[in-house]
Amino acid sequence: MNHRYCQPDSLDPTLVQNRIVVCEDLDGPENALQSGASGVVVAGDFGYEDVAFSFPLPTTYLSSKDGNAVVSYINSTTTPSASILKSREPVDEAAPVVASFSSRGPNQITLDILKPDITAPGVEILAAWSMGTTVTGELGDTRVVSFNIISGTSMACPHATGAAAAYVKSFHPTWSSSAIKSALMTTATPMSPAKNSDAEFAYGSGQIDPSKAADPGLVYDAGEQDFVSFLCGQGYNATTLKIVTGDASTCFAATNTTVWNLNYPSFALSSQQPGSISQTFNRTVTNVGAADSSYQANVFAPSGLVVKVNPSSLAFKAVGEKQSFVVKVNATIGTKALSGSLVWSDGVHNVTSPIVAFLS
Repeated sequence: MNHRYCQPDSLDPTLVQNRIVVCEDLDGPENALQSGASGVVVAGDFGYEDVAFSFPLPTTYLSSKDGNAVVSYINSTTTPSASILKSREPVDEAAPVVASFSSRGPNQITLDILKPDITAPGVEILAAWSMGTTVTGELGDTRVVSFNIISGTSMACPHATGAAAAYVKSFHPTWSSSAIKSALMTTATPMSPAKNSDAEFAYGSGQIDPSKAADPGLVYDAGEQDFVSFLCGQGYNATTLKIVTGDASTCFAATNTTVWNLNYPSFALSSQQPGSISQTFNRTVTNVGAADSSYQANVFAPSGLVVKVNPSSLAFKAVGEKQSFVVKVNATIGTKALSGSLVWSDGVHNVTSPIVAFLS
């Protein structure tokens, strides 16, 4: 029965030469090509509903139900015929949604730093492609192109680093990497938990919006020493620090900080047990908008999540001025994560940070 799956050397070249073959395996097209087939119908429920594949010959992918209908048709006539037409691109009504194969949080190393940070386009991306190989790189594929359709982290990362971070850097060449990350996170387009059941553990702050990130209003900045103090608070010492910093940084009890006080543009709070939990977060924002500006804190929280911000308003008189505030989170945690947000608004900018409390 190996021929059903079009496994290597399972197809008779005299029977499949210049014909469309039905294969019940995603690897079938490559093997069918080696046997002289001109096209493939892949039939099966493999779970890949949100990503397409490149094949070395014309291929269409059907569900098991539709594939069985094709097989029934083949068995109903002595001269079955078929055509594989050019693909068309429908409007994806589900977009934006995080792909099923994308990694999810929470952060397993430091639970109370929300991960992922941000979401970027990474599915079916038209991207430059090396002409030193073929479309698929598979044996028998002779197509050489300068562009290809690619999915994965290799596509999302260029969007985040090039189309977003480098774009923001072009407007603000002196900004630190933390300031740029903050700009990207706090201006991201919110995504729907109805379409992404893992909510912030799927999309973080939301989908990047580079044009808004170039003018975020406020940023949560952090320097090397901030991260050293954080790592020291996590239990690092001079030996383990050097692995990260490459220098002679040391830890001092007086400057060690907790994960909740790292100046990060998001807030996460975990508990090993269901029930009530509370935590205080200290944050500092830097004014990168109008010199004379005032921001008001707006909290959006579901039942079971209480968030208080002190002070609830911030007034700035200069660009680069810093203001600090405290966020107190009280959460009644069950089996489902609680998701809210803190938005600092001056009427023009909405500096948004997700707040997540969850059972670890």
